[in-house]
Amino acid sequence: MRSTVRMGVLGCADIALRKVMPAMEEAGNVELAAVASRDPAKARDVARRFGCAAADGYDGLLERADVDAVYIPLPTGLHAHWAGRALAAGKHVLAEKPLTCDHATALPLVDQARAAGLWLMENYMFLHHGQHRRVGELVADGRIGALRVFTARFGIPPRDASDIRYSPELGGGALLDVGGYPIRAASHFLGPELDVVGSVLRMDPARGIDVAGHALLSTPSGITAELSFGFEHAYRSRYSLWGDRARLTVDRAFTPPPDQRPLIRIESGGRTEEPSFPADHQFRNVTESFARSILQNADYAPHAAAITRQAELVDRVRAQARLVTA
Repeated sequence: MRSTVRMGVLGCADIALRKVMPAMEEAGNVELAAVASRDPAKARDVARRFGCAAADGYDGLLERADVDAVYIPLPTGLHAHWAGRALAAGKHVLAEKPLTCDHATALPLVDQARAAGLWLMENYMFLHHGQHRRVGELVADGRIGALRVFTARFGIPPRDASDIRYSPELGGGALLDVGGYPIRAASHFLGPELDVVGSVLRMDPARGIDVAGHALLSTPSGITAELSFGFEHAYRSRYSLWGDRARLTVDRAFTPPPDQRPLIRIESGGRTEEPSFPADHQFRNVTESFARSILQNADYAPHAAAITRQAELVDRVRAQARLVTA
């Protein structure tokens, strides 16, 4: 049985060059085989940097026999097309989040992967950081008592006007980009029965996208999730679990540097505790998890359900939103 998955990278996006490809080099069960770009010269430069082959365009990458799986860091609006092409070529797929712009597009891709016996993973890499497992253990141990409210914030300052996040044609908008993180975190802690109660999206009419938003979700038992996100904020990446005995907060929840210890704080009765946990590398972890799932022929059903549920929740936030003008 093979001990490594041979990866091809379909596109030379910034996140691929700065984060994911270096993590693939560190991963113990991944071999970086080839990279492709719309610009052949860029593909050659990146290939030299990472010691892999330069494929002849995106189609050329999918035709390579030495590629078992592909990583897709393209703009959101292109994910579905190239994920479908990769699956049709018999390749496993790790696609940047969100996998698609809506539930109707996500569902046939998940079905295609399932029918082909291939792995299609949506790269919410923060879930693979050990701090969230530690938080779950603290909650399960009763450190905050009965959970009442989950809150999450992910906001970033305005980007350059040419940033693809501002392009509706490429799947831009705050909900699909930064908004997906708080929603996915809420599902992670509150479970699959979470539903949308209401939402607000702040629209930029000149660009035709949402630049900020807020959503209220709830479980059937009334545990609520209050989520905020946007492109016009001072940076914040945080969530809190508020119980009847204490509140637990995680800073840098979605984007922790690999050398930084988790910033976890428990507040109760005027006292604050900051338990110490080791640093972790979520980008390396997610690539290793993806490869391990392939090599061990892991059950795809739970991840398939997570993809479709996430897409459904994003659709509901959008459909129920009160739209206000930026």
